[in-house]
Parts: sequence; C-alpha cells; structure tokens
Amino acid sequence: MSKEPWLLRLTWCLTGLSLFVSLAPCGLGMEITAQTTISALNGSSVRLPCTFNSCYKVENKLFSLNWTYQECENCSEELFLQFRMKIVHWRLDRFGNRVEFTGNPSKNDVSFTLHQVQLEDEGTYNCYVMNPPDRHRGHARIFLKVITEVPPERDSTVAVIVGASVGGFLAVVILVLVIVKCVRRKKQQKLNTDDQKTEEEGKTDGEGNPEEGTK
Repeated sequence: MSKEPWLLRLTWCLTGLSLFVSLAPCGLGMEITAQTTISALNGSSVRLPCTFNSCYKVENKLFSLNWTYQECENCSEELFLQFRMKIVHWRLDRFGNRVEFTGNPSKNDVSFTLHQVQLEDEGTYNCYVMNPPDRHRGHARIFLKVITEVPPERDSTVAVIVGASVGGFLAVVILVLVIVKCVRRKKQQKLNTDDQKTEEEGKTDGEGNPEEGTK
C-alpha cells in the first residue's frame, strides 16, 4: 500500500494546526502590572509605574489610557490623565500642572510622575488600559501614601557590634573547650602510657629476674 496518502494527510493536519495556533488568542488577554502601595515624601516627586502586556501591537489610533484618582474607597473617580491619539491632561484643581506622563505606550509603559506631592494627593490611583483588537481592558490600582518625614534608617552599627562581640565570645569559648579537651586527652594518653609501662615492668620483674636462692 502506498504511503503517499498518509503523508498528504499528515501535511494537511500540520497545516491546520499551524493555522489554528496562529489564529488562537495569546495568553488570557490584557495584563496590568503595578505596585499595590507606594509611599512618597511630602513635597517630593514620585513616579507611579504601570505597565501592561497585550496580545497585539499598540496602535495609537486604537489604544486608550485613563488615569483616575479616588480620594476614598467609596468616592467617585476623577479623570486627570488620558491617551486618545495623544496624551491629554485634565487640569483638575487638585493636581494643577503637577502631573507629567513619563511612560511610553509603544513600550507597554503608561506610568506618570506626580511632582510636588501634597498631603491631599494621598489616595487610590486607577490605571485603565485598552488595546484593541484585544477585548479585555486592563485595570490596576495603586494606593499612594504621603508621609511627612523619611523613616529613620535602622542603625546597624549596634547590631554589628553585638554580633561581632557574641561571635568573638563564642569563638573564644570554642577555642578554650578545644584546648581543654586536647590537654585532657594528652593527660589521659600519658596516664595510659605510664600504666602500661608499670604493668610491663611488673611482668619483667616477676618473670625475667629469677631468685638468687634457687641457683
């Protein structure tokens, strides 16, 4: 029986499988990556990073981005940054001109920087991304915590000194124990040697030196 029909069928199957894989959606759709909480010092600048993964290449005509702000969990969202063909700033009284878009959608980066952070800026920042023909909209939340002073760094000097002292003490103790053990072992060996010599000398006196009266 000729094998050519089987080879032809196998070729058709492989071609159909390749076509299916090429048309199948990649992954599970839009995925957003962002930090859950970010702390910023009052009066400083802070970058709120947000990146995304999509099955499709970014096209400016189709791509869309929204950044919103929520003062509290149940508060309404305020739109302050948008991408529609280009970046659009919504001049909220809250932020003024302190918002700067520092991302690059073509590189899957939609981050922004907030300058001169104020205590009133604390809250939740929502990042929404849509990249058609991907039908799933990505969403990430970032809680910005504004602090008034930088937390003091933990002074590791004391810990290092304590650790070194404890380590040195333990090393000395171990060294002393080793020396004591070695000394005891040498004494024990010497005692064993002396006992063995005494025992051998006793045997020699009893067997090797006959009494003079028997001659």
